[in-house]
Amino acid sequence: MLYHNNVPSPTTMESANSGEAVHEKTLTELGQLSIPSANDHNIFTLTIIGQIEGHMVLPPQNKTTKYEHVIPQLVAVEQNDQVEGALIILNTVGGDVEAGLAIAEMVNTLSKPTVSLVLGGGHSIGVPVAVAANYSIITETATMTIHPIRLTGQVVGIFQFFEYLDKMQDRVIEFVTRHSRITKEKYRELMFNSSQLGRDIGTVLIGPEAVELGLIDAVGGLNHAVNKLQGLIDERKADKQSSYS
Repeated sequence: MLYHNNVPSPTTMESANSGEAVHEKTLTELGQLSIPSANDHNIFTLTIIGQIEGHMVLPPQNKTTKYEHVIPQLVAVEQNDQVEGALIILNTVGGDVEAGLAIAEMVNTLSKPTVSLVLGGGHSIGVPVAVAANYSIITETATMTIHPIRLTGQVVGIFQFFEYLDKMQDRVIEFVTRHSRITKEKYRELMFNSSQLGRDIGTVLIGPEAVELGLIDAVGGLNHAVNKLQGLIDERKADKQSSYS
């Protein structure tokens, strides 16, 4: 960087302003400071916060994660050789079922190691996203709400429509139980529990309870999550080297 009389040169100032503009645009559109690039560190962090927004645009006062922004980021992670693993941080109330499942499927099918960390809450459709990673961690105070699929707005009262909802609910149960240690029977029991939530059905799990039931792998925090992910990255490198030798 060139300076004259302790004042940045015009070229430097233009470059800095351009960089700030790019960061500001990225922060506005994608909800984070940067997307994977060759100069970044080897771990990419994806945040799933607020409500997962699907095909319907939510009011501006809602804190949302837009799935059309998340998907290209995950594609970039898969394609960028400099990115060796992904850390998925969740603090979400849930949201659009199909959008949540789409994100969960993409996380699960990444060829690179993934670790999820539930902070605050990983509720509703956030549960499949959390268990989609190779290893899942939840903090001691974080919670996860398991409940049946709910609808807002107008409901079409025909048999085929409710049959579709049942199939979608089965998709969620199948995905969660396939990528965690909880059984389908236990997950359904938690989903339709009528004794815990006063005016609704479902179950709220605190961090250690989610681990005890086999839904999440471990209780921990950021340091635990980063160390675990780095360990998975190192294992992947070792496996590649052994296969080449």
